[in-house]
Amino acid sequence: MTAPLLFTPFRVRETVLKNRAVVSPMCQYMAIDGCMQDWHLAHHSRFALGGFACVFVEATAIARDGRITPGCTGIWEDGQTEGLKRVVDLHRAHGVMPGIQIGHAGRRASMARPWDGAQPLPGDGDEKPWPTVGPSAIAEKDGYPVPRELYPGEIEDIIALFAAAARRALAAGFEILELHGAHGYLLHSFFSPISNRRSDAYGGSLENRMRLPLRVTEEVRRVWPGDKPLFYRLSAIDGVDGGLTIEDSIALARELKERGVDVVDCSSGGISGSVTLSGRKLKRGFQVPFAEAIRREARLPTMAVGAILDGPQAEAILKAEQADLIAVARETLADPNWVYHAARALGLANPYGVLPKQYAFYLERRAQVLED
Repeated sequence: MTAPLLFTPFRVRETVLKNRAVVSPMCQYMAIDGCMQDWHLAHHSRFALGGFACVFVEATAIARDGRITPGCTGIWEDGQTEGLKRVVDLHRAHGVMPGIQIGHAGRRASMARPWDGAQPLPGDGDEKPWPTVGPSAIAEKDGYPVPRELYPGEIEDIIALFAAAARRALAAGFEILELHGAHGYLLHSFFSPISNRRSDAYGGSLENRMRLPLRVTEEVRRVWPGDKPLFYRLSAIDGVDGGLTIEDSIALARELKERGVDVVDCSSGGISGSVTLSGRKLKRGFQVPFAEAIRREARLPTMAVGAILDGPQAEAILKAEQADLIAVARETLADPNWVYHAARALGLANPYGVLPKQYAFYLERRAQVLED
């Protein structure tokens, strides 16, 4: 009997993922000075036992002023790797490939946590705001702080910070590294014509607006070992007039491929506000067509993400060759055993085998004796 595609291995460089199910990075906003806390370990424990092939640590800031909120995890100091390593060791102990997403929030930094309103931090609170930076002095929204335009020398510093963060990720033991180039954060803001109005080598033409994402990718790939995978998350479209189109993102993906990116993680939006807090209605798999287009046109493996709710839906995406990997985010918060339920729904020969033996033994035994 042929196994469902969702449960077939996927090789990326020298890394073999045991199936195609990945937990997408999900910010918890529970760090202190960028350091992970017990909450993060408890959060990741749910997924380490769930049968996923890879679990990504949330967007982790390369600089203190690159955090989205005061509660974001960080990787700008060596001491921050201790907490990250606890999560790495947890996942490795249960056969899960540990991944991490690194980034800089740019003009979307210095914000309150989502449940506190996700607005720019007020100056009179306990957590003080900090200055934000971007490609141009353009606020995300009316009434929001105007970021300071980065000087060329500061851009060089940020490229070096990404490379330093990659070295720390390696020291912490991560197997897969993802660059965050989506959702309005710094790399995306340089790529998008909505937020980038520069007139130097980093602005104007599509080629120039790609320059920072590509230079960061080059520097990170130099320090990230050749046998380890490098992913890149992009917002395939901005979804606003005058913003990025899928054709722009295909062009970027082709250049990323030339610079050693192995998988493009295909999201969308965020240039003018939070993606996860948007009030617009979402269709199941609404971003899958972007993964399909980039996979086909750039000839590069893609990871689909966004309202992929169950195994049959994931299997249909893989069978239609719309993506190579399936990233699940918020659905795993409700169901950390998503992989097990997908295995049962898809008729995997031994669905219990995706779980640790301490769980599988009892579930399989009960199934054998349970009356219909």
